[in-house]
Amino acid sequence: MGEARRATSADAEELVRLRGLMLAAMSDAPTAPGRWQDVARDNLRAWLAEPDPWLAAFVVDAPEGSAPEGSALAACAVGTVERRLGGPDDPTGLVGYVFNVSTDPGYRRRGHSRACVTALLAWFRRRGVHRVDLRATAAGRPLYRALGFRETVEPAMRLILPAEAG
Repeated sequence: MGEARRATSADAEELVRLRGLMLAAMSDAPTAPGRWQDVARDNLRAWLAEPDPWLAAFVVDAPEGSAPEGSALAACAVGTVERRLGGPDDPTGLVGYVFNVSTDPGYRRRGHSRACVTALLAWFRRRGVHRVDLRATAAGRPLYRALGFRETVEPAMRLILPAEAG
């Protein structure tokens, strides 16, 4: 199992590549390249460089000499801290959200995602986060259950607002 390290702005390109792999795996169809990649890369470069970050990514580097051309990361996990009003169960109101957990197909089943998510959970703890949410694919559920995540009964709803013209 590779050792997870905190991602830097220099990892943005690879984080976007791994995101594309994850999105393709979730939809069972290749992810089309496009503007989304440029926007995601630019956002990651800025967000990962913030001095008091609300977003962190942890990565496992591909072993030297084994990576396909153009790929340097074996796996990643990204998370954010959201500030909400606290309640009786958690007065801080801080909620972590895990997303973009992805392993390059050539490096799967080696514990890389576990290393990345474990490092991300430690980052949440250091920031005072007590509740961490995620959405899991069927393939990811065993890992998350092993790390202590449980299914919830909370209903989720979503509204997609149209983009403003212009």
